[in-house]
Formats: sequence, C-alpha cells, structure tokens
Amino acid sequence: MKKQCILSLFLGLAVLSPLPAQAQCLQLPKSVLFEKLTWTEIAQDISCGFTTIIVPVGGTEQSGPYIAVGKHNSRVLSQAEKIAHQSGKTLVAPVVAYVPEGGTAPRTSHMRFPGTITLPPDVFAKMLSSIAESFRVQGFKLVVLIGDHGGYQKELEKLATQLTVKWQATGARVLYVRDYYDVLPHQYSEWLRQNGYRLDVGQHADIGDTSLMLAVDPSMVREEALRHAPNPTSAQGIYGGDPRRATSTLGQPGLAMQVNAAVKAIDDARNK
Repeated sequence: MKKQCILSLFLGLAVLSPLPAQAQCLQLPKSVLFEKLTWTEIAQDISCGFTTIIVPVGGTEQSGPYIAVGKHNSRVLSQAEKIAHQSGKTLVAPVVAYVPEGGTAPRTSHMRFPGTITLPPDVFAKMLSSIAESFRVQGFKLVVLIGDHGGYQKELEKLATQLTVKWQATGARVLYVRDYYDVLPHQYSEWLRQNGYRLDVGQHADIGDTSLMLAVDPSMVREEALRHAPNPTSAQGIYGGDPRRATSTLGQPGLAMQVNAAVKAIDDARNK
C-alpha cells in the first residue's frame, strides 16, 4: 500500500513538472503564426532555435471589380506559412496590411479607386523598422521581409540594408527576399506565355494575379461576375491583360515559384 502511495505521488509530480528543456524542444510549436501563440510559447520557441521570423507585407488596394481588396494580405499570409513550414525553425509575424498605395490629395495610383488604404513611404519605413526592432530585442536573429505588392519593393530592400548595418554588432540581420516578388513578372509570366496565354499576361488583376488568388482563396474572387464580364480596361482597375480565363490550376505554379524562391533565400542566408 505504501509503495502504491509513493508511486502515485511520483506520477503526480511527473505530470505537474515541466518537460526537460531537450524534450520541450522536440515538440513542434502549436502554430507557426506568431499571433496565435502565447508569450511563453514564443519564448520557448526562441530558446529552441526558432530565431527566424517572416514579416509578410501585403497591402489593401483595389484589384479590379472581381478580386477583394485584401488580396495581397490573404495571399502573403498563406505563402508565409508554407515558407515557414518548409524552412523550419521559423515563425510568421502578423501581416502588414497598410502600405504606400498612392496619394490622397490629389488621389493617385490605386487611391483613385474606393477600397484602397495608403501610407506615406516614410511612415511605412518607420513602421517596418519598429516591427523588425521588436523582433530583434526578443531574440530573433533573422527577420525576413517578403512583399506581395510591387509598389514598395525598393523600400523593403533599403530598410533591410540599413537595419543589417545598424544591427551588425548584435548578430541579427534583416533579409529582403527580392525573388519572392520578382518570380511573378518574370518566371511565372514566362510560364503563362509558354502555356498559350501570351496576350493575357499583365501586371495587376490580370490572368496571373487572378489565378494566384483563386489558388489561395477562391472566396476572394467574384468568379461568376468575372466569367460574364465585358472586355477589361484600366478604368476598371485591371492593367495589362484579360483575367477571364483565370483558374486555380494556373495559379499553382506561380505560388510554388514564390515559396521555392523564399525558402532558398532563407537557407542561403542561414548558411552564410
């Protein structure tokens, strides 16, 4: 009886006691999404080597009559999760949904349409700098910037260079993944041309853009209206090509190209 009491007490203490550090690190995070973790879970993940964090930059803008204005935010979050899982030891920050999209007085670029939210470039840069600094002081060593929208790529590149120099003595750095965006107007557009869509390849809300969105979240595309739409024009916010033949199947290769490019860039940065 005494032995049974001692055994029960031991088992009870074992349940209450935290796992040894090594055992804790064998467990995968509950999520790679930073905002779905508690602060203690984040601290444990960092101590176990999860010192890379992706900052996905999206944007809230018009994308023609057939794609919801949160296109970039939805897409970059989905892609960042895939990249984090494939890279390993990586978390994903909340999406940056507010970016430079044009002027308000006068209204320029995408701000000419309802549904767009803009920031001045200097405010955007300061916000991203503060975000990156927040992660550095917590123990993240590699802050990865991926941007789903073409309008702020130069700002991301400039910021990554500046912060990496500033952080030189800390052992932390910022990686801007240029190829995450560049594969779309280059390799992916070329893939579409090779598959018979030579006249449909454009830059914004075109067949490629719409296909990417259909592959990530078809609920963001007004497909019925799209199929019966008249010829698209820039007055509708569609630039460069006809989106009416877009399909989720056409979008998958472009998404894969983006993920592969980002995973390679992260691997290369870690190996330097």
